[in-house]
Amino acid sequence: MIAKLIYGETCQGTLKYVLGKEGMRILGYGNIFSQGISPKFFENVLHFQGQRNATKNRYAHICLNLPHGENLDDRTFLKISSEYMENMGYGAQPYIVVRHNDTEHEHVHIVTTNVKEDGKVIGIFSSHRRSMATRQHLEKKYGLTPAPATKRKDPLPMHRLPELQFGMDAEKGTRYYLQDVLNNINQKHKVRSFAELARLVKPYNIEVRTTKNESGRIGVKYGLNNQKGYRTNFINGSEVHRNLSGPKLQKVFDIHSRSKLLPMHRKRLLKQIESTYDLFQTIHPNDLEEVLKDYQGIDIKLDKKENAIEGFTIHDKSNYVFRERELGKSIKIQERPDIFGNGNGNEPTQIDTGSEQFKLEVQKLIKEALTVSYLKSPERNGSLSEHIMTRKFGDIINNLESSNNYKFLERYISRDKRTEFRKALENAFPLVRNRLYQLETKREQETLENKFGLIGKVLENNIFDVGKQEGSVRLLFQSLGLKYHDNTLTYTNSNKHTVPVKLGKLPFPKEMENHVSSSFVRQNHLMLELLSDRTSENSSKLSASVFFLPMIFPKLYERMYPDYKECYEGMALSSYINYAERMHSSFEKSPKDYIEFFNAKGFYFEKGEKGLGVKSVYTTDSTSYYLPKRTIQYLNSIQDLDGTLEQQHRIIDKIVKDGSNDLKNLWAGHLMEKGLYQRVAFMLTNENVYPNLHREMIQHHMDNGLRKAVKEAMESKSTAEQNHFLRKSVYAISSLLGDRGVKSEEVYNGFKDELTDFTKFKRKGPSI
Repeated sequence: MIAKLIYGETCQGTLKYVLGKEGMRILGYGNIFSQGISPKFFENVLHFQGQRNATKNRYAHICLNLPHGENLDDRTFLKISSEYMENMGYGAQPYIVVRHNDTEHEHVHIVTTNVKEDGKVIGIFSSHRRSMATRQHLEKKYGLTPAPATKRKDPLPMHRLPELQFGMDAEKGTRYYLQDVLNNINQKHKVRSFAELARLVKPYNIEVRTTKNESGRIGVKYGLNNQKGYRTNFINGSEVHRNLSGPKLQKVFDIHSRSKLLPMHRKRLLKQIESTYDLFQTIHPNDLEEVLKDYQGIDIKLDKKENAIEGFTIHDKSNYVFRERELGKSIKIQERPDIFGNGNGNEPTQIDTGSEQFKLEVQKLIKEALTVSYLKSPERNGSLSEHIMTRKFGDIINNLESSNNYKFLERYISRDKRTEFRKALENAFPLVRNRLYQLETKREQETLENKFGLIGKVLENNIFDVGKQEGSVRLLFQSLGLKYHDNTLTYTNSNKHTVPVKLGKLPFPKEMENHVSSSFVRQNHLMLELLSDRTSENSSKLSASVFFLPMIFPKLYERMYPDYKECYEGMALSSYINYAERMHSSFEKSPKDYIEFFNAKGFYFEKGEKGLGVKSVYTTDSTSYYLPKRTIQYLNSIQDLDGTLEQQHRIIDKIVKDGSNDLKNLWAGHLMEKGLYQRVAFMLTNENVYPNLHREMIQHHMDNGLRKAVKEAMESKSTAEQNHFLRKSVYAISSLLGDRGVKSEEVYNGFKDELTDFTKFKRKGPSI
């Protein structure tokens, strides 16, 4: 199911279109005292309520579309529409649900107002994200075909064209189709002119005409013409949608045309395309689309007229659309007969193995294979430079052949030259290896010296209470991926590079941390840089994993001084909240969901002097992250926000009481969200760690593969271990697996709380 939302300042035109469609059926009204009222009466009610506020987004037009071939009866479609409106915050608003049958897919239109009876406005912030979550919820509940989860990149479907005949009133058949196509085109591309817009909508049978009055004001009209007997009158852009009028579009086109980034995009594309031409000896014109896509990641479309190729259009990742002549004469097909022949040549596409560009590609392949062989090494002993010098050409063959770049080059090298290709790789290997070795050696030494300088700043600023006594400074060294031995500082996994540090015989602390991943070392390094400089300038580089540093380096972070701890927790909390918002987006149907999802993780909201702040059970009471203004407006749309905030304490107190306020519990949920189910299963079955995550999300991940991973983890344990484990937590695992058939004595376990006890839903639905 696809849901579309459009907001507007008036409702008369929308209702005229929705109610004026031939064959339309009114399925019902929402929050109207009688279902027997006339459409005109409803229009008056909606109009007068919407006029109680001066906002430009007074009214909402929503369309729910089923996939082709999917059918629903009127009663079910009305029920789905009502649930959609309830979840979207329109449950108390007047609305009308109208079913149309003018296209090949079944759909309904819903018209309502964003203005409430008291004159306040329903917040539309995050409405499209909430719509996505609501749509997915309804799809699952009613067994509907899911809409694509990712942004649509393929061309718009042609079957949306209304089935009308020549000369009929266009207002009854084309406005919604025009809105659909034109809005999608303008969202997908940064259009710069009406001529460009006309080219982009031509495949969808839309014609664009512009007009100019005496004052120079530009107008635009749209019509449909599929060249097969189906044609409509032209409609003024403002009648299709206020944002599709001539003046409004011209403003947008001017902004896109004046962008300072345009020259950069042109220069980049020109260089990429010229590099492609330099690599090839010949290119069959029909292969150019595939070649540029596979080699440079550039999307182009050949411009053909009667099977003759006249040029190509580039659909850039920047969302700009360029004709090849905009970039430079040198890349036009007609100007390069040395590669394309006469533009319609029959020469096969072949790489020039004698070109300089080919030699560069060979070197890039070897460099990539050497790096990948190190990253994929199970033990990864030593530094990258040490690894490089121990590799022989035969050691990287598998990495070479699995590379997409290698496959691309091999595809366009003639068979009689593939042996030459292999020899070119083998001959270039020693040179590339030595050059890469020198570069990595220099980089590794500079990085080590940088880490040494950072240690000095950390100690000078007294971020941690560490020193020579009891060897606690070693904890700081380890957190940066370093070790100390014989008055020198080296990398943890290599002794090749050293920095002299005269600390004498330095004892080891009672307990050192276990081995940690390089990703945590990088995040810790970045965090300590920010704390040392007392700045948040590069805080955007922090990932959500920075929140778990006290779990990875507990002995070190226990020694952090309070002032720095508060600063660290503030930045870490900000990074995690921003990450969690993205993870919640596909589940979040309302602002209450926003709060509940964070509550389940151990985060709660409080009103403060600076606005609405977020706190957690994992940080100190004084640490808060204050939400952006738009998010606060979104949460303020909850009718009883104070009551909702008060209800948080029941969940938060439960987490603390059950001892789930440990970062390991949040980490388990974090791994679950990342899809690392095997690691989560190990924590569940071996460490008795329960993920702090909302029940709805746990359900999703269980269905998505976690259930299978947990069962496999349990089966892999030895009989003795399994029996011992089952005596302690079999009921907890069963609650996650949805095993409600076992009736045994209830025992306390750390897995179950009010949000995760599935047993209380007995006889209310099918098993998980």
